[in-house]
Amino acid sequence: MADLILIAGWSALALAVVVGCLVPADRLPRHLPNDKLLHLLSYAALALPVTTVASSSQHAIANAVILLLAGLLIELVQHFVPGRSFCTRDLLANTAGVLIGTLTGLMLPF
Repeated sequence: MADLILIAGWSALALAVVVGCLVPADRLPRHLPNDKLLHLLSYAALALPVTTVASSSQHAIANAVILLLAGLLIELVQHFVPGRSFCTRDLLANTAGVLIGTLTGLMLPF
């Protein structure tokens, strides 16, 4: 049951990240906090749980690579979303978040 809750929570977060990154710019809230911090925290939150349940450090690294590629794909798709565009700084914030989440997960004792 705990696994199901973890999967559901992670899936909801992943969906929120994708939707938040692909919503047209004119539909975004006008007063968002620092969006680079949101990118970093979102991707760290995605990376941490999949790292803690990975069966080996190799699987954790593979998960991190998948998240990095997903972040890149989202940035590329933004080119086709009104008012959005590819942003290298977003990609760097995503990468930092994945690294923080993965390294934190690898250091946890379980």
